[in-house]
Amino acid sequence: MTSRTGRNIEPTAALWAERADLAESAIVTRHLRLLWGIPRTQLGVVGWPPTKRDRAFASWHYWWQAHLVDCCVDAANRAPTPVRRRRIAAIARTMRIRNLRGWTNQYYDDMAWLAIALERAERTQGIAEVRGGLLALDKDLCAGFEPEFGAVPWRKGSDFFNAPANGPVGIAMARLGRYPRAVEIADWLDNTLRDKETGLIFDGIHLPSGEVERPTYSYCQGVVLGLETELAVHTGEPRHAERAARLVFAVEEHMTEGGIVSGGGGGDGGLFNGILVRYLALLAVMLPGDDGDFATARRTAAGIVRRSATAAWENRLEVEGDPLFGPDWRKPARLPGIAGAGRATGSGSVRASRSPERDLSVQLSGWKLMEAAHTVTAAGL
Repeated sequence: MTSRTGRNIEPTAALWAERADLAESAIVTRHLRLLWGIPRTQLGVVGWPPTKRDRAFASWHYWWQAHLVDCCVDAANRAPTPVRRRRIAAIARTMRIRNLRGWTNQYYDDMAWLAIALERAERTQGIAEVRGGLLALDKDLCAGFEPEFGAVPWRKGSDFFNAPANGPVGIAMARLGRYPRAVEIADWLDNTLRDKETGLIFDGIHLPSGEVERPTYSYCQGVVLGLETELAVHTGEPRHAERAARLVFAVEEHMTEGGIVSGGGGGDGGLFNGILVRYLALLAVMLPGDDGDFATARRTAAGIVRRSATAAWENRLEVEGDPLFGPDWRKPARLPGIAGAGRATGSGSVRASRSPERDLSVQLSGWKLMEAAHTVTAAGL
């Protein structure tokens, strides 16, 4: 924003709240639908404009829906209403129905994301009906830990142990009070997947072969930031705060341009930057420590969130009064069409739509970003 004198004016917490409301409205209006006409259900259609396949929920992408629940919890925590509480419960209930086999699946990252969302829904909004799902997920996540390696695999029976699974599993363990297990996972991530040159976190490692997959995706950084921050707060052990601060500085150096999170895509990748900013905001408001590095890390994390949110908002496309965000927050969003709709691959991932803006994942990241900007601004950062 710019004043009449030409000076830049930082948006207030109230303005970020308005923008978060609009991001929520866009998701609710364009994506939320009844599942198969069943009363009291709601689920997110994975693309807008939707294909017939999308509208029928032939594709539904479990972990995208888990993040939809988490965003709904954000909105309810910021401004509680009965409608928002009912929406959280309805989406969680509908996920169990659409999953056909109950709450769990074969992927530990998927289940961890839903566990995180349900735990927040129960703890912060008092939604008791998610308790059964949380217990089922907790049981599977605990059973998935392999003491031989000190981590969980990406999916059941896999030899691939990665940050996108172990980060959220660690966060879920911490929030469920299983701190020793969360610490084991955090130590494994730091010892096994941290790039000693950049300080960033690699994608994963095949075990027992030891072959490392070296991409450094933004959500790998986000989940480790979240886990180390949780442990810094709840264990008081200095190494967790030190690791979190170090990783913030690595993210600033290697994953931002002009203080704005760089890159971005559609499909599963549409959620990556949103996950990063969620946990940057968490670190900004929660990381303990009076040392200069910790204070600097908190300010740095908040600054990345605010600048990224400002860029995403300025580059949004407005459609019938609600925002449509682009996959790369530094570039103008484009109106998507149905052609080239994204599809699930045989390897367990979801390919981007030709126009990534149509993917629910991209719009959820935009919503996460608006909520994160409100969080840090309301905290005075």
